[in-house]
Amino acid sequence: MKHHSGSGCSIFSDVAGDITIVVDGESFLLHKFPLVSRSGKIRKMVADAKDSNTSKLELLNLPGGPLAFELAMKFCYGMNFEITTTNVAHLRCAAEYLEMTEDYRQENLIERTETYLNEVVVQSLEKSVEVLSTCEMLPPIAEEVGIINRCVEAIAMNACKEQLVSGLSRLDFDGESTELKSGCLEWWIEDLSVLGIDFYQRVVFAMGRSGVRPDSITASLMHYAQASLKGIGKCQIWNPARMKSSPTVAENDQRTIVETLVSLLPTEKSSSIPLNFLFGMLRMAIMVDATIACKLELERRIASRLEMALLDDLLIPSIQTGDSLFDVDTVHRILVNFLQRIEDEDNEDCGYESEGLGSPGHGSLLKVGRLIDSYLAEIAPDPYLSLQKFIAMIEILPDYSRVIDDGLYRAIDIYLKAHPMLTEHECKKLCKFIDCQKLSQEACNHAAQNERLPVQMAVRVLYCEQLRLKNALPGSSGDVFLSQRISSGVPSAAMSPRDNYASLRRENRELKLEISRMRVRLSELEKEQTFMKQGMMDKSGNGKTFFTSLSKGIGRIAIFSGPTGGKRQKSGRKSRGTEGKTGRSRRHSVS
Repeated sequence: MKHHSGSGCSIFSDVAGDITIVVDGESFLLHKFPLVSRSGKIRKMVADAKDSNTSKLELLNLPGGPLAFELAMKFCYGMNFEITTTNVAHLRCAAEYLEMTEDYRQENLIERTETYLNEVVVQSLEKSVEVLSTCEMLPPIAEEVGIINRCVEAIAMNACKEQLVSGLSRLDFDGESTELKSGCLEWWIEDLSVLGIDFYQRVVFAMGRSGVRPDSITASLMHYAQASLKGIGKCQIWNPARMKSSPTVAENDQRTIVETLVSLLPTEKSSSIPLNFLFGMLRMAIMVDATIACKLELERRIASRLEMALLDDLLIPSIQTGDSLFDVDTVHRILVNFLQRIEDEDNEDCGYESEGLGSPGHGSLLKVGRLIDSYLAEIAPDPYLSLQKFIAMIEILPDYSRVIDDGLYRAIDIYLKAHPMLTEHECKKLCKFIDCQKLSQEACNHAAQNERLPVQMAVRVLYCEQLRLKNALPGSSGDVFLSQRISSGVPSAAMSPRDNYASLRRENRELKLEISRMRVRLSELEKEQTFMKQGMMDKSGNGKTFFTSLSKGIGRIAIFSGPTGGKRQKSGRKSRGTEGKTGRSRRHSVS
């Protein structure tokens, strides 16, 4: 049967057609008898038009348009054609529209398409996906006749079957490597990426109800995100002005995809979602301006495992015009969530055993402390990073999250170097976060020569070094620092039991940190002792004292020394008078 727009064409050359049917502007010259014998709708239209002798009918909003109508007419004429996964959904909807039921002819088009759907399509996951993907352009009638729901449920059930089969096959891998086991990933994960986000969401919900493994659903979500969001943000990451314009249709679609995928993520208890995927989704959510709830959910999930994050994960580009290069506010919120989690875990513990040396919460806090110090050093050179934001990132972590302050000192020194216009007051405000008693000897040696630091900071460093040397002498008490640091942590009888427990817990943390710091210092002193013994053996009797030998030993360790810093002097700062005496001609900076 042939047709073309504007005029009808006879199906049989020897018999002229007696009715023209127009579908979406295309005309079909047909015969009434084959049509009215199978289509209830055309039969009624012909009967209604009989009085007016009209030989032309128009079908409005026919599902599948002219192509589906042409196949339906071939069926009416008894012409051969193949029902496939590509055309069955359109044919089923067109048959419903044309009322091609068993009331008019046995094995009518509705029955034929239903047979194909039930016996072929729903038995195969792959075919169900193909048919479901063709339903996206069909009107609501596809929902009414149940094609969509049947395909969705069939995909979920077949995925369950595949899961059982793959589970049995994995039993044969017991003697094989773990790489082989992990390689048995479900093949259908890639197939689902052809679905639109609405249908995909329904499929994932059905899989969850059917018992598909959460890790398989997670793998599917990750693959779907990579397939549907690829290329996003390539021109937006470092072009904040672009985000100010009205969002395009594509950007709105991407926002919907991001928000939907986040809502579909399995719970943390049932599935371990890779952190780098969560950070990637968070970057996308920020770029497409997803809802606050969507971004907060990603931040909460990231905070639950922040101790496993890498530095590159935290370096989220900022999209705000005139703001710092990195999105510090988002990292700050993640850190708030993480600290709240640690506090909640501590409050759930009833005994003191959880506060032992192997406390998981404290170990996580120390890891995050090191991570944040590295993050601070990375964002410090940004000239647009305000002092307020930098300080907010420093002070949010409690004192017991750092064993030593070397990383913090390095970050602050980089910030001072990158922001030479800071006032003396601002420099003091920033440097007060450095605990000189928690600096290693290498860091103290660097700080004592650092002209960027306020004078008071240098004095504190020299004082701490003097106390450290005094404690290193034979006969001196080694617990001066310890008694000073925990003197304020003694519980009071007037405190409530809960506050007493909290105070004891803080004291316990401080004791553990002091033990760690003392181990670090003991290691340093052993190194110095080796230097001194070597010096005494080489230069015995030359008048060298203990202190001069020790200072030479400190000078040999140059972990913090870097390229020569500038000889800039801050306005209002006095140069130290001792500089000329020591003969220092170079400054060392951390960069």
